[in-house]
Amino acid sequence: MDQLYRYLNEGYEEMVEIRRYLHQYPELSFEEVETPKFIADYHEKLGHKVRTGVGGRGVVAVLEGAKPGPTIALRADFDALPIQEENDFPHKSKVDGVMHACGHDGHTAALLGLAKALNRMKEDLEGTIVFIHQHAEELPPGGAIAMIEDGCLDGVDVIFGTHLWATAPLGEIGYRSGEFMAAPDRFDIKVLGYGGHGSQPEATKDSIAIAGQLIVNMQQVVSRRVSALDSAVVSICSIEAKNPYNIIADSVSLTGTVRTFKENVRNHVAKEIERVVKGTCLAADADYVYEYTKGYPATVNHEEETEFIASIAELSPTVTSVKEYEPQMGGEDFAYYLQHVKGAFFFTGAAIDGRESYPHHHPKFDIDEKALLTAAQVLGTAALKYSKKNESDNLGEKCK
Repeated sequence: MDQLYRYLNEGYEEMVEIRRYLHQYPELSFEEVETPKFIADYHEKLGHKVRTGVGGRGVVAVLEGAKPGPTIALRADFDALPIQEENDFPHKSKVDGVMHACGHDGHTAALLGLAKALNRMKEDLEGTIVFIHQHAEELPPGGAIAMIEDGCLDGVDVIFGTHLWATAPLGEIGYRSGEFMAAPDRFDIKVLGYGGHGSQPEATKDSIAIAGQLIVNMQQVVSRRVSALDSAVVSICSIEAKNPYNIIADSVSLTGTVRTFKENVRNHVAKEIERVVKGTCLAADADYVYEYTKGYPATVNHEEETEFIASIAELSPTVTSVKEYEPQMGGEDFAYYLQHVKGAFFFTGAAIDGRESYPHHHPKFDIDEKALLTAAQVLGTAALKYSKKNESDNLGEKCK
C-alpha cells in the first residue's frame, strides 16, 4: 500500500487542480458535454481502454493489470446542480445558475487521481479496474440505470463508491451495512378550486384554503399511517398560487418528496397521500390532480463488502476514524449498481475546519480538498486489497 499512497501524494496537487477546473465549469444532469470529454481524454492519455457515450453521457475506462484477478469497478459521478453559487473564491462557478453543490467535482478528481496512481502500478496489479464516470446522478431517472443497461457492469465482480460528506469531519469514513440511503420519490398535487373576487369567497372554492387544510392533514400520513418501526419522510417543498391581491386562486400546485427504505412502506405512503388529498378535496367540493413519481430505489449495501470497507479504511494514512452511520434520508442512484453486483457505498468526511459546514445543495457548499486524497486512498486500498481477499477466500474454499 505504501507505493499507492506515495503515488497519490505525488498526484494530490493535480487532483486539486482538476477539482477546481471542474468546479468552474459545471454542467447540469443530462446536459454534460465538456466534462465527459475531459474525463475521456485524461484516461486515454493514460493508455486505458475508454468508451464514451455510455448510457447517454457516461464514460467507462478500463485498466488491465498484468496479473490475473477479479474485475473491480469504482464509480464517481460528475453532474452539477441548478444553483447560483454564493462562494467567493477564485475557482467559483463561471456558469450562471449552475454549481457543483454536492461534491461531484471532487468525486471525479479523486477517481482520476487514483486512476493515474494505479496505472503506475499496473505491472503488479492483479485483475482489472473499471472506472465508471457517471452522468446525471442528481436528476431521476439518473445515469446509473442507463449505463448499466449499456454494459458498464459487464464482467464486474464488485463495485465500490464514495460520497464526499461536507458535514462530517475530515478524515472520517462513514459506513453502514444494509439500508444506507433512502428511496427519493416526488409527488405533485394540483388542487382545482373555483376562483373569484376576494370580496366574495362564498362564490368560490378557495384553492389556497383547501391547500392549507391539505398540508395540515398530510402531517398525519407519517405520524398516524406508518408504523413507528418504519422510517418515512413526507415533505412539501414547493407551493405555487400566483394571483393579484384581490383574486382568489383557481388552483394551487404543491410539490414535495417522500423518503423511505422499504418498498411496501414506499407504496403505502404513496396511496395514503392520495387518500388524504382526495378526502380533503371532497370535503371542499374541489377536484385534484395527483402524480407520484418514483425516484431511485433505496441504497442497500452488501454486508460482506461493507465490512471489508470498514476493515481496510483505517489503513489509509489520512483516515482518522471509521464509524458506522445511521441510515441517511438522502437518495443515491448508486443503488442500481448494488442491485446488479455486490459492493458498498460509503461516506468520506470533508468538512472544512473552522468554517460553517453548509449542507449539500446549499449555494455556499464547499469541501476540504484534503478529502480528495482520503477518498482516493480508501478506494485504491479497496481495489488492491480485494484482489488479495479474493485469493484468500478461494484458498479457504480449497482447504475445505
